[in-house]
Amino acid sequence: MPIDFAAKKAQFHLPEGVVYLDGNSLGPMVNTVPARVDAAVRNEWGEMLIRGWNHAGWMAQPRMLGDRIARLIGAEAGTVVLGDTLSIKVYQALASALDLNPKRRVILSDTGNFPSDLYMAEGLCRTLGGQYRLKTVAPEEVMSAIDESVAVVMLTEVDYRTGRRHHMADITRRAHELGALTVWDLAHSAGAIPVDLVGARADFAVGCTYKYLNSGPGGPAFIYVAPRHADAARPALSGWLGHEAPFAFDLSYRPGQGIERMRVGTPPVLQMAALEAALEIWEDVDLHEVHAQSLRLQDQFIKGVESRAPMLQLATPRSHLMRGSQVSFRHPEGYAIMQALIAEGVIGDFRAPDILRFGFTPLYVDEDDVARAVNVLTRILDYGTWDRPEFKQRAAVT
Repeated sequence: MPIDFAAKKAQFHLPEGVVYLDGNSLGPMVNTVPARVDAAVRNEWGEMLIRGWNHAGWMAQPRMLGDRIARLIGAEAGTVVLGDTLSIKVYQALASALDLNPKRRVILSDTGNFPSDLYMAEGLCRTLGGQYRLKTVAPEEVMSAIDESVAVVMLTEVDYRTGRRHHMADITRRAHELGALTVWDLAHSAGAIPVDLVGARADFAVGCTYKYLNSGPGGPAFIYVAPRHADAARPALSGWLGHEAPFAFDLSYRPGQGIERMRVGTPPVLQMAALEAALEIWEDVDLHEVHAQSLRLQDQFIKGVESRAPMLQLATPRSHLMRGSQVSFRHPEGYAIMQALIAEGVIGDFRAPDILRFGFTPLYVDEDDVARAVNVLTRILDYGTWDRPEFKQRAAVT
């Protein structure tokens, strides 16, 4: 059956009078989350105490929830595990991929990648004693930059600033033809667009859950390892829960079987309880339909803004094939314009140096929201109400 988007929207807690176009940064709360977290606090932690690890299934949560996310990213059951942060998972995946391709020394990425991914790569290169180097090229130059010196191609599938989408299958195929492995960051893909890790033959993938999967601020990250690598990938972060027998407390590390070896530390039980409730939204959802509706909303927004606010420059590709689930416009005063928008209840965000970023998640954004956003944005620009000191004062989080 087609998705009833109005019914889905009713399942989210959305503050009165707010148009929320920032789910690409932090998803809104699903209505059932407070009760699930309260039960975890009161009935599990409160009553079971440490017995909750066995009786409430806390230790199994990372794999159980990993299997539910696997369905959303085109992965096999038993190949995804949750825990830690996205930066940690990037480090794990990249280190394991380099170890599997030991004769090469180049990590290839692009200038549109999320900076934290690049920082982790730089740090890993330094840790390895300068034998490795990170090479970045423009996003559109990635395919031509893959050569026989590249060990790993590390990319975020959807550019966090512009919403530009890489073609995962084509890039992975090219990498494999030339002997390289791939690490895909799905932070702006999981829950936003159809992903087919199996069909693309991706080697590793990582992602977060607090954006389109709505697990809440600080929600756990996930990592995918293709089955052909799962028992060969050496975990650089050899934490106790990735041990073959964590509660044997051996003094020497032996990696666990398959994806279990990618566990590191104690799972965030309360945050996983929130994610468990949030994932219920996805049980009957087809991501192809979600993305198609997102593109319709994006087109409505682009058309409205370009016809009424020509001073904004579209930074997002016009081609549907190259778009994720966000639209970005450029303006030299982008920060102040975004603060003025937020002050009027239309919430997007800003990314340096000049990007106004808007996410279109049809599970809780509809045509009326888009129309209001266009009206408020164009009014702010027409009357110059963004040009006030309070809107130019930079906050810690932009």
